[in-house]
Amino acid sequence: MSDEPGPRTLRAEDWSVPHLLDAKAGRRVSVVVPARDEEKTVGGVVATVREAWVERTGLVDELVVIDSDSVDGTAVAARDAGASVHSASAVRPDLGRAEGKGEALWKSLLVTTGDVLVFLDADVTSRAAHYVPGLLGPLLTDPGTALVKSVYERPLLQAQSEAENESGGRVTELVARPLLALHRPALAGLVQPLSGEWAVRRDVVEALPLPVGYGVEIAVLIDTADRHGVRSVAQVDLGRRIHRHHHHHTLGAMALQVMAAVERRVLRPTDLERDVTLRQFERHGDTFRPVERRVPVWERPPVAEVSGYAVPPPSRPADSVGRGT
Repeated sequence: MSDEPGPRTLRAEDWSVPHLLDAKAGRRVSVVVPARDEEKTVGGVVATVREAWVERTGLVDELVVIDSDSVDGTAVAARDAGASVHSASAVRPDLGRAEGKGEALWKSLLVTTGDVLVFLDADVTSRAAHYVPGLLGPLLTDPGTALVKSVYERPLLQAQSEAENESGGRVTELVARPLLALHRPALAGLVQPLSGEWAVRRDVVEALPLPVGYGVEIAVLIDTADRHGVRSVAQVDLGRRIHRHHHHHTLGAMALQVMAAVERRVLRPTDLERDVTLRQFERHGDTFRPVERRVPVWERPPVAEVSGYAVPPPSRPADSVGRGT
């Protein structure tokens, strides 16, 4: 454990499974996998977590996939692998509909029962069973930890040399890391501030507003550090993560959502619109043609403030398999 100020860095192997089971002490753990058109990989993620941590050890009490309106077989693959699957748009439809990763995570709070939540991306193709105990370690063993972020090596699928490995990611290196350096330098020690693998205490995240899009990770990071202190944030080295990389044309919208989330927390603007028009360009004959899209940058309120919000009654892991909408 580092003695330097800022988030602590630990390793997944710092805790044994028996140690974590003892430390769990009656608390419930939910693993949530947000997914959109991840038919090829979501089943593997679910099956790995279910076999290792639901069936074999009981470290995880429920395994939930939030399907963000996929047009492929994501929901079927996740259900067949043993997850409880919920369509994001079908969870509390009275609250309105939004699209985005943050929306899926916000909706997951309405259908899960865990005192501690672990979020895993659905596009991981490398072995990831150790992600769950690694992320849970600081939360189960240290009451001062509120949020745990993952750290890993990110080799490019087409990499030909070690030099092509990414430590952060393109949006991280060009947007998130510079913004933290400017506005939250105490968080600059985080290797992957936008990592999709993270864990948090329910009572922490349910009190936070959540952006509906890709700004959710940096928003939770900044808000947790601001409210509970930088030392309440830990990062755990999980080794290597291999996954599908986003196409270049999607990065602008992701970057915009990250910037909007930071801007809300730094400048507290009251006139930032719900959606922002992003203009990009593509070659069309001998000129460039503008392509515009409306990017949602609005945020859901803290779920604890939503009318009718209540943690569902717990059920046994086996009871939740295949259920949901």
